[in-house]
Amino acid sequence: MAVKITDTCINCGACIDECPVEAIVDDSENPTGEEIYYVIEEKCIECVGHYDEPACAAACPTEGCIVWSDCAEGATCAENRGEPGEPVIE
Repeated sequence: MAVKITDTCINCGACIDECPVEAIVDDSENPTGEEIYYVIEEKCIECVGHYDEPACAAACPTEGCIVWSDCAEGATCAENRGEPGEPVIE
């Protein structure tokens, strides 16, 4: 389970400060080499048990920057999650 940050990311840092499990790294630590922030899929809990929606998406000033990814089998995923690729917050 996880959310994903798209290439519309402006590297503002708002999401990093809001993540309760420190699953987001900045562009210098992005393992893909892209110059955008990155969600470590194994750490992301979609804020289940912390907030009603992923806090990173609520804090993000860029519309559609944070989208749903696939929900891994056996993972705890948000009940109200959309389809992979859909923005977490419209």
